[in-house]
Amino acid sequence: MDIVHTSFGQDGRSWWGPGDMYTFVVTGEESGGAMFAMDCLVGIGGGPPPHRHLAEDELFTVYEGAVEFTVAGKTSTIAKGDSVFIPRETPHSYRNETDEPARMLTIYAPAGMEGWFLEVCTPVDDPSKPPPPVTDELIQKMLEAGPRYNVEWLFDLAADA
Repeated sequence: MDIVHTSFGQDGRSWWGPGDMYTFVVTGEESGGAMFAMDCLVGIGGGPPPHRHLAEDELFTVYEGAVEFTVAGKTSTIAKGDSVFIPRETPHSYRNETDEPARMLTIYAPAGMEGWFLEVCTPVDDPSKPPPPVTDELIQKMLEAGPRYNVEWLFDLAADA
């Protein structure tokens, strides 16, 4: 396998998600399927609803700001320099409850989740803009794509509306 070298800001590698901007660092294609890594700019109030990955382990390392994680029912704040490992099938969510954006590196092993981001999220045309608002359409796309990428969403859309 060749050494993979990527740079932030490359066209076509950043996506708007639920309150976040995701920038692909290393894809499954680039890692031979071993892992998928991305940089997450977590906007104020950003982060996904409760879910679990049925096929991947996840590692999050915060390097700017702080993000509140709920993992298997326990909530803690992960701040700059801290990491949290989430084994596959473990319910979790995160949210930026501060008044400043946060940044973290997220690694999925093995790869595969990048397909979900490509299918659900919107390409970033101007990274200086704030994330677009979370819409019912985005939530519906997240729910529909989940089973194709081994993601089980753990919230009731009707009850949370």
